[in-house]
Amino acid sequence: MTIRHKTTAVAGLALAAGLALPAAAKDYLMVPARPDKLVIVDAESMAIDKVIQLDQAGPLPQTPVVSKDGSRAYVMMNMLESIAIVDLVEGKTIGRIEMSGTEERVKGMFGMDLSPDGKTLVVYQSPVKMLADEFQVQPTRLAFYDAETGDLKSTAEVPRQITLVAWSKDGSKIYGMGRKMYVFDATGKQIEEKPIHGWEVETYAQPDVLDVWSQFEQSGVIATPYYTARLDGAPDDPETYRTGILTQDLDSGEMLMRDVEATDIFYFSTAASPTDKNRVFGAYNFLSSFDMDAGKPLKRVPLPHSYYSVNLSSDGKTVYLGGAMSDVAAYDAETLEKKGEVQMPDGVSISIGSVRMFQRQD
Repeated sequence: MTIRHKTTAVAGLALAAGLALPAAAKDYLMVPARPDKLVIVDAESMAIDKVIQLDQAGPLPQTPVVSKDGSRAYVMMNMLESIAIVDLVEGKTIGRIEMSGTEERVKGMFGMDLSPDGKTLVVYQSPVKMLADEFQVQPTRLAFYDAETGDLKSTAEVPRQITLVAWSKDGSKIYGMGRKMYVFDATGKQIEEKPIHGWEVETYAQPDVLDVWSQFEQSGVIATPYYTARLDGAPDDPETYRTGILTQDLDSGEMLMRDVEATDIFYFSTAASPTDKNRVFGAYNFLSSFDMDAGKPLKRVPLPHSYYSVNLSSDGKTVYLGGAMSDVAAYDAETLEKKGEVQMPDGVSISIGSVRMFQRQD
């Protein structure tokens, strides 16, 4: 009671003095839309806040990354060869990074993330040297760009077939998910690797992993489904074929691969709750929730159409689905009941873009 009285008194004094109390940060969805737009959605009202036009962006802007204060975004586009630097408040492009040049064509693929201090953008690149009579495939690399100016700071050669790239929470490491979970220091030097394809080879067949959706910003956990089979199971037994979920904690550094259910449906991507990292949600033709401590599914509901990308609100109460067709849907995280949806302008496709969440004080 006393605390409430003090809060009320402070608010009254602020109003009397003509001062504004700081606004609470709001959740926004960032939705890349074909061929050249970035759609910002007010997550609470499920209404479009603004549509940002990107120049020379087609066929699809994707893998957007947002600064911690929600004021700036970096968006892969232009056949994965350019990165737009976007002012999210003004709704306009303020810079552009061209990764390709006259002698080298560079594709950014799907791996990109901004360092926790907001100063360095890291991009996983696949370069090809363009000679007069041949194309020469070059080693894949991490490229480090100054987030303010867009200038290239350095590069580091890294293994092939990496999809997702994420900074650790303290900015000292970079995780790259491929056939293994590769761990690099802040310069791109590899310092560790954790088995993915080589996980529990005595018990399980080689896991199949495909994840190109960055959606770890809320929980600080990379979560991805994988599919395998028990080596001690009969080929005609449905329980032999297993769905698991890999989690890489960007704070603690712990990576776990846990068998969660028999494979009777598929998920293209999963995301962990920001309020309970042991609660994970997966989506494709169904939306499912999982208890990772218990290693089991909690609830499953059918979806009206396929969704590739899944993310969560800051309070962990709402699951957002997108990355397919032309809508983003909201579901209750506990009951998995649909709460609402927002249609993209003119019914534009948002496949296969990552739906990202960010917060900003308005």
